[in-house]
Amino acid sequence: MTIERYNPREAEPRWQQAWQQAGVFETPADDPRAPYYVLEMFPYPSGRIHMGHVRNYTMGDVVARFKRACGYNVMHPMGWDAFGLPAENAAKERDIHPGEWTYANIATMKAQLKAMGLSLDWTREFATCDVAYYTQQQSLFLDMLEDGLAYRRQSKVNWDPVDETVLANEQVIEGRGWRSGAPVETRELTQWFFRITAFAAELDAALDTLDGWPEKVRTMQRNWIGKSEGLHFEFGLVDAPEGFERLPIFTTRPDTMYGASFAAIAADHPLARKLAETNPEVAAFCETCRRTGTSQEAIDTAEKLGFDTGIRAAHPTDANWHLPLYIANFVLMDYGTGAIVGCPAHDQRDLDFALKYDLPVHDVFVPADTGERVSDTAFVPPKTQTVRYVRWAGEETVQTCRAAMDASLAKFEAAGWGRRQTQFRLRDWGISRQRYWGCPIPIVHCESCGVVPVPKADLPIKLPDDVTFDRPGNPLDHHPTWRHVACPQCGADARRETDTMDTFVDSSWYYARFVTPHETARPVDPQAATRWLPVTQYIGGIEHAILHLLYSRFFTRAMSRTGHMAVDEPFEGLFTQGMVVHETFSRARDGRDEWVSPEDVRIEDRGGERVAFLAETGEEIAIGSIEKMSKSKKNVIDPDDIIAGYGADTARFFMLSDSPPERDVIWSEAGVEGAHRFVQRVWRLVGGAAGNLSDVAPLAASEGDAGEISKAAHKTLKGVGEDFGRLGFNKAVARIYELVNVLAAPLQAVSDGTADAAMCGACREACEILIQMLAPMTPHLAETCWHALGRSDLVAEQPWPVFDETLVVDSTITLPVQINGKKRGELAVARGADHSHIEEAVLSLDVVRAALGDKPPRKVIVVPERIVNVVV
Repeated sequence: MTIERYNPREAEPRWQQAWQQAGVFETPADDPRAPYYVLEMFPYPSGRIHMGHVRNYTMGDVVARFKRACGYNVMHPMGWDAFGLPAENAAKERDIHPGEWTYANIATMKAQLKAMGLSLDWTREFATCDVAYYTQQQSLFLDMLEDGLAYRRQSKVNWDPVDETVLANEQVIEGRGWRSGAPVETRELTQWFFRITAFAAELDAALDTLDGWPEKVRTMQRNWIGKSEGLHFEFGLVDAPEGFERLPIFTTRPDTMYGASFAAIAADHPLARKLAETNPEVAAFCETCRRTGTSQEAIDTAEKLGFDTGIRAAHPTDANWHLPLYIANFVLMDYGTGAIVGCPAHDQRDLDFALKYDLPVHDVFVPADTGERVSDTAFVPPKTQTVRYVRWAGEETVQTCRAAMDASLAKFEAAGWGRRQTQFRLRDWGISRQRYWGCPIPIVHCESCGVVPVPKADLPIKLPDDVTFDRPGNPLDHHPTWRHVACPQCGADARRETDTMDTFVDSSWYYARFVTPHETARPVDPQAATRWLPVTQYIGGIEHAILHLLYSRFFTRAMSRTGHMAVDEPFEGLFTQGMVVHETFSRARDGRDEWVSPEDVRIEDRGGERVAFLAETGEEIAIGSIEKMSKSKKNVIDPDDIIAGYGADTARFFMLSDSPPERDVIWSEAGVEGAHRFVQRVWRLVGGAAGNLSDVAPLAASEGDAGEISKAAHKTLKGVGEDFGRLGFNKAVARIYELVNVLAAPLQAVSDGTADAAMCGACREACEILIQMLAPMTPHLAETCWHALGRSDLVAEQPWPVFDETLVVDSTITLPVQINGKKRGELAVARGADHSHIEEAVLSLDVVRAALGDKPPRKVIVVPERIVNVVV
């Protein structure tokens, strides 16, 4: 029969309304089923969703729908990471309040997400700029302050002079602010910190327990935490100011101690500050050092500069071995002791410094094979590499670096001048930001009482609505009344803290708030947190592998330590999806590339070569590289355009089918059209046969053509369930494609009325299985097909079908046949056939008979259900 094309513009809003009215995706608190918490990293409300959102949230939606069908009580919430500097910049540009801009964007993006048909529990929605949310965040801050996990100190920071705010090291790109592009300055400010280092050892060790995380993410976190074991010792200083006779040092390479040629301290080291008090040259040099960025990248790339203090450091192994002591711009005060021992032969940074200042370079070890190293390159082999030690406590030996390090530590400890110590590169988290649109820090500064926490009874400290952005700097500093307040302790005039919290704080505990989002007495109900946390499956980009995930792990521990819950880790399973990428197009204008949007491009085939033209003018333009979609290069595709043109299911299906989910997906019009054709084909096959199947009972067959249909359906069901369980969406799509191909002819026969009863029963069951497998990926199409088969309920509420074990096991197997160990053919036999039957069958094969001639085989080796080897 002829059937109308599937119309997503009509079907998708209808089924979205049906799901909402039925409350299918709301998560009841009293549901006795096992909980399953699916969460994608929530978005920043920048204005519109992009194709990266479509991919990320579609993946999470498949997991949520599949686990719901498998009988779990699924929680799948959505919220908004809504504070941040972009809103302030938008307020300045548009002369509106940041809140107005933010909530308008939320409304737009929420409508877009709903149009995707995501199975989200919108009753749990919140934005981090909601007063109800940041009230609880202020309460958490006070608890952490009381526990000692929050504190205040002076700190060297990256300062963006245009945005007039502190930047994290990761927000400094090649010495410039990540958003403004302005050259970053170094300043000293009094900042609020979270003591993440209190959990450094635990955060590092617990990575071994995160089996559900990608190894690459765990490695990135290990490197960031930077656990290192080394030697702690002290230099005796000669000609140093009073009170600075000893200089503590930590080195991770005790085996190189006999290659030392200098010592160095940071510009902010107490000794450097002491010298700067009476020496203007020292003071000027230290100020130059402070202009170097605080990021590792800035330190590594900056020219190595030093100032010889005239002080000498006595090597602990020999009081007569004196090393010059420098102030150096590559030594940081907040790592280790703020002082280093320089061993140039085996550290490139130290070597660059030594060559610049003509300091000696002593080889401690050399390559075991050549015995030489490149003169201008430090020899830094892996610790597992075997090398020849030529300057090691008067000995010459060949051993691994690790063995030498252990031996050195033992030797130096025994000698009494050093001790083994574990140290971490991780630094405490500076959370102060000099901007308006963020969570206010609940602190009051009083001349009499000092730093005073705001009592919890006085929370929230709300942001004032009447702010202006017509002056540089933090609007809270300029507000005429907001910062003026009475001291909570003495009642005297005082002022509020005008710094707000880093927006990473907002996103470091939101997963816990989703558990009880409407709780007013506390951030989260501990009993509910125990039930739901950790998040069962977390999905998001690899770009958040370090900071967001590490801060979330810290917050989970901090909230547990302060009594809010008893959870160690926030995310049990973690999946990092690839990006959505697209071709770029450009044309030359005034000596530079002008990017062109794909929607303005026409592609033609010229002798097998793709050529691009401007659609409007016919001007030939360049086809560039395939890159991440970005507004700057205009290679973005608006999800609304795809949904309007093809429907949400097509966009979802393409995102799942084109490549493995952990890899980048290349957006192409041909790929989208292919997904759309498949959607139409499924509807054409199922919808065309539905009239003759609506009154047919689903019944599996085990024999004949109908049996082949049932076997194909149940094998696919088994495979797709396994694929969904391991997030192998593209593999599931491939299996479904194969099943649809198998069903095409039988369903046409059903549609034509030429199929027998057994075939109709098998096709009805196969169609239901197909629809339920498609439901997590193309939910609107699935509901339409389900309804066409005569079902009045929702497929979104159906349990996952159970495959028949007898139908997924092949009755025959194919065994490789070897002759004298080399494969020469294959043999199809019944599963479970005995040894004698297999031997008789293999000897009748032409290839075996030809190899044997008139002679009997020397031996026939049968490995059951694996292989047969004939020895001639």
